[in-house]
Amino acid sequence: MRKRNFKLALMAVLTAGITAFSGCGQKAADNSDKDLLSRIQEKGEIVVAMEGTWAPWTYHDETDKLVGFDTEVAEKIAEKLGVKAVFVEGEWDGLLAGLEVGRYDIMVNGVEVTDERSEKYDFTEPYAYIRTALVVNEDNTDIATFDDLKGKTTANSINSTYMYLAEEYGATVLGVDTLDQTMDMVLSGRADATLNAEVSVYDYLGVHTDAKLKVAALTDDASFVAIPVRKGDDSATLREAISKAIEELRDSGELGEISQKYFGSDITKNE
Repeated sequence: MRKRNFKLALMAVLTAGITAFSGCGQKAADNSDKDLLSRIQEKGEIVVAMEGTWAPWTYHDETDKLVGFDTEVAEKIAEKLGVKAVFVEGEWDGLLAGLEVGRYDIMVNGVEVTDERSEKYDFTEPYAYIRTALVVNEDNTDIATFDDLKGKTTANSINSTYMYLAEEYGATVLGVDTLDQTMDMVLSGRADATLNAEVSVYDYLGVHTDAKLKVAALTDDASFVAIPVRKGDDSATLREAISKAIEELRDSGELGEISQKYFGSDITKNE
């Protein structure tokens, strides 16, 4: 009797376990059928990657609150999607890699659209347009154009658009993490120059009025700034929803207002 009862009890436990496991598997399968946008909306939050050290795009104010143009744009987009934006900060060279493996849902950090990046990621509608500034020490007379970078050194974030552009012109790039570090490298003479977003440079010079720096040159054409998402059908509806949100924010004037707040000009229109 004891052996029979034990066997019956064991079979009951195993049956319950298999049923529970099957139920979990069914739930997982059901969840896997939903695309990324549906999963985000079901969870009620979208995970946004950004540096948090690149004023005025994304930085911490005097109270250590995360603020900036990209921060507010991301929050507005999240509102349009009906969710909350949850920010995760990190160094530039790890943000895109984290997006690719699913650590973040999107990256909002002044990401410029390039052919190389478009091979790895899908991009939304552009939400900003910027030119690249070439910055040198005000005493520097050797660098007046981008072509003069050949054989020189620049300070730039690793794997950034500006690093690749500097290398295209023949410069050796020294890696840095923040805009302040970038400018300090040029001021101290440890780097000959730096390339960065025109609006970021003028914002820096507006705050550091005594900085002995000058803009030597600007690119003729503006770059498109957009939001990268992972490639594939899973992210397609998310990309479309974000593009729609950007268009609505531009049409309502909200996007331009945020730009005016942080840049003193509207960089959200390609004019």
